[in-house]
Amino acid sequence: MNRAMRQFVLTAIVSMLGPCAGAWAQATSAGQAASVNGSYRIAGVVVSKGDGNPLARARITVRDVKSSDKYESMITAEDGKFEFTGVPAGKYSLSGAKRGFITAAYDQHDGYSTAIVTGAGIDTENLVLKLSPDALISGVVLDEAGDPVHHAMVMLYVEDHAEGMNQIHMSRSAATDDLGAYELTGLIPGTYFLSVSAKPWYAIHPPSDPAQSGSKDKSPPPTAVDRSLDVAYPVTYYADVTDPESATPISIRGGERIQLDVHLNPVPSLRLLFHLPNDGKGGFSFPRIETPTFDGVMNVQTSFVRNYASGVWEVAGIPAGRYNIQFMGTGSNPGRQMDGVNLTRDGEEIDASSAPGLSSVSVSAQAMGEAIPPKGVTIGLRSPSRTRDRWVGLDAKGTGEFQQISPGKYEVVASASGGRYSVAKIAADGAEVSGHMVTIGAGTSPSLTVSLISGSGDVQGTVKKAGKPFAGAMVVLVPKDPEDNRDLFRRDQSDLDGTFVLHSVVTGSYTAVAIENGWDLNWAEAGVIAAYAKHGRKVQVGVEAGRPLNLADIEVQSR
Repeated sequence: MNRAMRQFVLTAIVSMLGPCAGAWAQATSAGQAASVNGSYRIAGVVVSKGDGNPLARARITVRDVKSSDKYESMITAEDGKFEFTGVPAGKYSLSGAKRGFITAAYDQHDGYSTAIVTGAGIDTENLVLKLSPDALISGVVLDEAGDPVHHAMVMLYVEDHAEGMNQIHMSRSAATDDLGAYELTGLIPGTYFLSVSAKPWYAIHPPSDPAQSGSKDKSPPPTAVDRSLDVAYPVTYYADVTDPESATPISIRGGERIQLDVHLNPVPSLRLLFHLPNDGKGGFSFPRIETPTFDGVMNVQTSFVRNYASGVWEVAGIPAGRYNIQFMGTGSNPGRQMDGVNLTRDGEEIDASSAPGLSSVSVSAQAMGEAIPPKGVTIGLRSPSRTRDRWVGLDAKGTGEFQQISPGKYEVVASASGGRYSVAKIAADGAEVSGHMVTIGAGTSPSLTVSLISGSGDVQGTVKKAGKPFAGAMVVLVPKDPEDNRDLFRRDQSDLDGTFVLHSVVTGSYTAVAIENGWDLNWAEAGVIAAYAKHGRKVQVGVEAGRPLNLADIEVQSR
């Protein structure tokens, strides 16, 4: 029996004990449960966050923060109450799960929660664990005749503050069935937006006459087609608009079931010819077309693409609009990028020979204080909108190369499977650098030198309010230059005794702040966090990475 199976069996045994379970279960290497004596209780009630009613038949789990293989579970009775006895002194995560509700930990925000602390003179016997009922959006996509649209792609976007700034990104998607119906389930409370993309089933997109385009391809002229059939559906947002800026926000509360129907209306489609230089470097692949949407982009599915001759591409079946167009290079050709191209005329010919070229970026990374290049490290170029993020793994020499990078400003970040590395500093030959940000020009081949540091230092302390421990505060460790060093931010949530631990902190100067009800704050924006940093605690993290840095008490600030 492998470890995963032993864990499953142990959980099943513990859960069968039900509300009467009083022994603290510990998974051992032999897969047995051992009883550990303790004198503390963790007790309370689990309720619906929507209406405050107690939840019966919810699974409640208490797990040791330091030893995740030590845990106990139980099922609540009709009154929603739970009780764990014989709990040793320590810190424990408390979580609840029930069908039809979002699984969550105690006072959870953005993946952070408040740990329950026993043995500290704190009341752990009157806890209220709140679970949000999951929400659902369903509806029907209809065409101009009121008929269902089959196989339309429905995209759901969510407004998110998890990275410290207000962003709208894609959450999930679903395809409509033969009745034009869709359903998006398991939604947490929040603000959403909805878009639909589809193709008219009857649309026909004849190719253009190459004799009129100067192409050497003398294909037969297109068959006469009724122009009313040469149409496309623009990407349509709820409620029936084609501009994301005009999309209606969808506010969802826990447990809501919302019906949202979307109506698609066809518009004349465009036939476009793209001319690319034939420079003998291997040519270009077909045009990849994107349309801006909220804080990102969406790929546009074209109905017809063909290559007339070397350097001439025809695209048909897209509505008029503003697009980003990328021509990926083949062979030794680096490719080209055109952003914000306003395409409005049928038969338009676009000369892409002067379009900005894509870049190749070489990178060399070395961990400070280590003679051997770090293993298992990937370096990332992270774009502000997160839509053009790129990652490359390093070889045994600590080098790698990014191919076909769009021009723009990127944050240089690092990730490692065997331990956390952060970027300490970067230098560039052929690109501009500011902090951890690099600006890559069009058609360039810059090289980056990245100095990494193992972020193994911990910073810990206690949040207080009027001299008493304060639970549930958002604790933020702000780097000295937050605008260009967002990768150095660290966050935590204060536990029931007010304590917190910020892990993997990189050497440098910081300011620690604690904010009450700050979870939807744009804390990563320099202008926002500066107001709180004025009243925070200065922190200097040194090279003693093996020992945690203990801070004096931090006073919580009001939102």
